[in-house]
Amino acid sequence: MSDSLWTISALIVILILASAFFSSAETALTAASDARMRQLATKGNKNAKIVETLRADREGLIGAILIGNNAVNVLASAIATSLFITLYGEAGLLWATITMTVLLVVFAEVMPKTYALTYADRYALTIAPVIRIVVLVLSPLSLAIRWLASITIRARSDDDTDREEELRGLIELHGADGDEDDRETQAMLSSILDLNELTVEQIMTHRGSVNMINADDDLDDILRRVLESPHTRHPVFSGTSDNITGVLHVKDLLRSIGHIGEKTNGNGNGNKFVQDIASPAYFIPETTLLFDQLQSFRSRREHFAVVVDEYGDFRGIVTLEDILEEIVGDIDDEHDIDLPGLTAQADGSWLVDGSVTIRDLNRALGWQLPDEDASTLAGLVLFESRTIPMPGQEFRFHNIRFRVVKRDGNRITSLRLWSH
Repeated sequence: MSDSLWTISALIVILILASAFFSSAETALTAASDARMRQLATKGNKNAKIVETLRADREGLIGAILIGNNAVNVLASAIATSLFITLYGEAGLLWATITMTVLLVVFAEVMPKTYALTYADRYALTIAPVIRIVVLVLSPLSLAIRWLASITIRARSDDDTDREEELRGLIELHGADGDEDDRETQAMLSSILDLNELTVEQIMTHRGSVNMINADDDLDDILRRVLESPHTRHPVFSGTSDNITGVLHVKDLLRSIGHIGEKTNGNGNGNKFVQDIASPAYFIPETTLLFDQLQSFRSRREHFAVVVDEYGDFRGIVTLEDILEEIVGDIDDEHDIDLPGLTAQADGSWLVDGSVTIRDLNRALGWQLPDEDASTLAGLVLFESRTIPMPGQEFRFHNIRFRVVKRDGNRITSLRLWSH
């Protein structure tokens, strides 16, 4: 009787250990990092490849593990019940229930799952070969159960939106409790995802702020305008500003400077000269997504595009640097101006040109003004007030106080803002 008791007890312990193995395997294989498994698999780690194979069929993996886990739990409980009834009679049923509940919860569920969750990647790599064998052995029964389940439960198709939201959540978690570098990394990664939602209209330099070259001006005026500009590329127009005929690069101008006399035939007019050295303009619609435009810049080896609306009218310009700044933040060089059109006042307010874009203002001052319905500050005031305000009128939108300072016709040219 004593040997039989020890044998049965040992069998129960073995079954509890098997239950702990299945429970920990389920947790580790579902909690292991997809990115880390992919990285290890590309480096030739065989176990990582097994993990990826198992996770590719998650229903089969979870089904096989649950079948094995429940089988050993039921068998251990049945053997324990039989043993306790033999020892204590009818009261043994109660003792068996209490004992097995405690043992299974503590040693087959909580402890192994806690360990597996703590060391998910390492543990998943260790047990992957064994679990693969278990899945193969139990696959017929698992397939039958999955077939029964599919009759009553409709399978959910993968949604790209869900994946993107999950990725955004991981990025937020990465930067939530980190230092300044982690928060900058978080902002950068979030901005990359935003490229597929923002259009060039939202980040472009509006036509009112673009330094343009009139090809019909005297060559001296063109040279002076180019030299006074902090930019290296300038749209060239002839007649009206909507008639963009090319893009003048300062380098091309400097290379041709020695041939000015013969190019202009001494008449001083720059039209023929500028048209000869200007590059063809690259036109894009204002609705182009930033991600698509970035790909276009790369494929065309361009850095500069002219933005037009649905009628073909000139709206502004967008550069490769503008898109990169959406990812990494401002990229300043020795010729950059902090933000043209933004001037701090002695009383803590800001004097702002109406043509300043909302995104630039938000970036410069750390504000959160919405830019979904308007791209410039003047446009935001028009949208929110539903009127064309007169100079001196004040409004309060989004916790910011706006005062119209100047108006040119129907265009708001200057505003004063208070953030309190």
